[in-house]
Amino acid sequence: MDGVLNLLKPPGMTSHDVVDVVRRAAGLRRVGHTGTLDPGAAGVLVCCLGRATRLSEILMETDKEYRVELRLGVRTSTGDAYGEVLPPDPSGGTARPPLTRAALETVLKRFTGEILQVPPMVSAIHHEGARLYQLARRGEAVELQPRSVTVYRIEILWVNRDRCSALLDVVCGRGTYIRKLCADIGDAMGMGGYAHFMVRTRSGRFQLGDALTLEELADVAGRSALADVLLSMDQAVAHLPAVDLPERSVVEVLNGHAVPLWKLGEAALAEDSGAGPAGARLVRLRSRRGTLIALARVDAGMLRPVKVLAGPEGGLVAHRPRPG
Repeated sequence: MDGVLNLLKPPGMTSHDVVDVVRRAAGLRRVGHTGTLDPGAAGVLVCCLGRATRLSEILMETDKEYRVELRLGVRTSTGDAYGEVLPPDPSGGTARPPLTRAALETVLKRFTGEILQVPPMVSAIHHEGARLYQLARRGEAVELQPRSVTVYRIEILWVNRDRCSALLDVVCGRGTYIRKLCADIGDAMGMGGYAHFMVRTRSGRFQLGDALTLEELADVAGRSALADVLLSMDQAVAHLPAVDLPERSVVEVLNGHAVPLWKLGEAALAEDSGAGPAGARLVRLRSRRGTLIALARVDAGMLRPVKVLAGPEGGLVAHRPRPG
């Protein structure tokens, strides 16, 4: 069973917990997800099954969208509602500045675009063989270096002055920690802050409105209908341009060989938009029947396979492409 599931992770479960649920439902060990959600967060968790796990790193690179309530005036040890409340910053004084939409909009501009973010200590990042949250549990402090992340947009949906909070929609790139973003915004406002609740509403092309609950997953699995809700590998990476290969080129790609563009002709390179994939980072290579064969890079007039996904009998034939 190969394909991708768009699931709604409930709060209170880790992303790994959800993967275990999928493994049991599918009777399959080879399952992974495409981006961790904090245990306290809810929302879209994309799970890859079977050979589709080889697409995980591609799907991780897509942008993500979150809806988060930023609660100001309080700092927590984790940047969310599940951490310990920290004492006020003495350098900030005792008076809390009033929350206005204009003041918040001014600060948010500083957190839009490519920014530097120090990851939270309670996170799944590896440090010298251990995850940071494991070190945090042992009381070990680590000096973390800031990372470059991209925040494409922050939209204010509402501001509640009484609760000193704001509801935000955030669109960001890979590696952005929303609870750390909220904490940093609160510090920039001069009053501290944390993510009171958070929902991932989109991961790449996967939308919250289309996500299956775990109850729905159990139902379809109980009816042996899991294949009906799986998105195919080709559909999962439909954001990449597609090239339909002639049969002779399919055989070359299945053996890890690069294919010269001149063999395919202009028609094979045409996209619906009218633009070919020559400038694309990755393209899908498909058989004329629409089966996803591989992902490839366009390089110096060649299509060079980087992930060969299917063989003549549907099996995996190459983990590492040979040079063409």
